[in-house]
Amino acid sequence: MNFRHPAPEEPEINLIPFIDVLLVILIFLMLSTTYSKFTELQVTLPVADANKPRENPNEVIVSIAADGHYAVNRKRLQGRSVELLTSELRAAATGGSGSTIIVSADATAAHQSVIDVMEAARRAGLPRLTFATQSSLGGTGR
Repeated sequence: MNFRHPAPEEPEINLIPFIDVLLVILIFLMLSTTYSKFTELQVTLPVADANKPRENPNEVIVSIAADGHYAVNRKRLQGRSVELLTSELRAAATGGSGSTIIVSADATAAHQSVIDVMEAARRAGLPRLTFATQSSLGGTGR
């Protein structure tokens, strides 16, 4: 008869199940993570201050209606051609190439109408162009 107490067994930590669980978690995180793409160009965006509009006597306001008709300094044009718009812009620009064109387009105006104004300003030699906007409070800004 053996009355001796058996030697206590040393506890053993099995790492294989622990590693398996960590690998499953790692695979889950890799599959569920979305990666953001950053652009390669560093661009500093301009800051607009709509609270202080500048008053300039050399401003030419070009309005574009929803149906595509133009008005230069509140004078409605009879046609929609770029050539007619170019000649009207040349006549309205009192400051020469220092005049600023302000495009005030209806929100539902065709994109092509705005592009036509930009092309007419380029042909007229008026490189300074800005767009009028309306703030959410109801006022207008540039």
